[in-house]
Amino acid sequence: MLSFLSATPALRVPAPMMQLQSASAGVRTQAPAQEFAGGVVPTKTDTSILVQGGSLRTWSYRSPSVEQVQVVLSTEGRPLDADIELWHGPDNTPCKMRVYVENGQLRPFSAVVETPRGPNTVAIRNIGQIEFPIAANVVADNVDSPSADCLASSMTIQGGALRTYPFDPLVDSVQVLLKTDGRPLNARIELLQGPNNNKQVIELYTEDGCDRPFFCVLETPESGNVVRIVNTAPVEFPMTASVVPHSINQDFSNSDVVLGGDMRR
Repeated sequence: MLSFLSATPALRVPAPMMQLQSASAGVRTQAPAQEFAGGVVPTKTDTSILVQGGSLRTWSYRSPSVEQVQVVLSTEGRPLDADIELWHGPDNTPCKMRVYVENGQLRPFSAVVETPRGPNTVAIRNIGQIEFPIAANVVADNVDSPSADCLASSMTIQGGALRTYPFDPLVDSVQVLLKTDGRPLNARIELLQGPNNNKQVIELYTEDGCDRPFFCVLETPESGNVVRIVNTAPVEFPMTASVVPHSINQDFSNSDVVLGGDMRR
């Protein structure tokens, strides 16, 4: 038990008890439902576990029928800084990403990782300081998938180029889908709110952008949100990107003051 959690009895968190599930599910490590300290709330299901700063947690899937999993990370409102890797065999990391979120409660991270041809292991390392724990969950059922609009609105981004997608204040979240024709995928995804104000940053690498495309949902509360996609690969490695609204706030009132722009209908 870490000292900063044991300072007050109200903040004590029982150590997550890892248990084996049935062989048909293929999941080696999961955690039962529990209460989290400091207001860290599970976001996807009630099986999230607490990952302390500097520690590592892994979720292993032996079954080849598990072809994709969803990774959900959140905090109590503090910054979120994590490394996510997919391990497929010894010394083989076909997908990895670095995730930074300014406020993990207002903008929880949610992404789908392709896991074809098991066994696969998803590793999540909290690279933040010990004062910044995160709630992490990896699930193989009820995984989010791109909408028809997202699949139909892809645009090519050449190597070294970037593209920006501004969104209306009514848009509460957006879908981001990146893929290639089979070449490696190297990209940087940024959620901006105001000039040079990174609310969320994802640095992504995938060895095959066709076999393992990247899909995530970004929370875009309030106004002035812009998603910027940068193809950090050389010019020989183009990629296709789709960024479309995911959820719309129907209760948004246009009487609220919006600084720096107008609201389009």
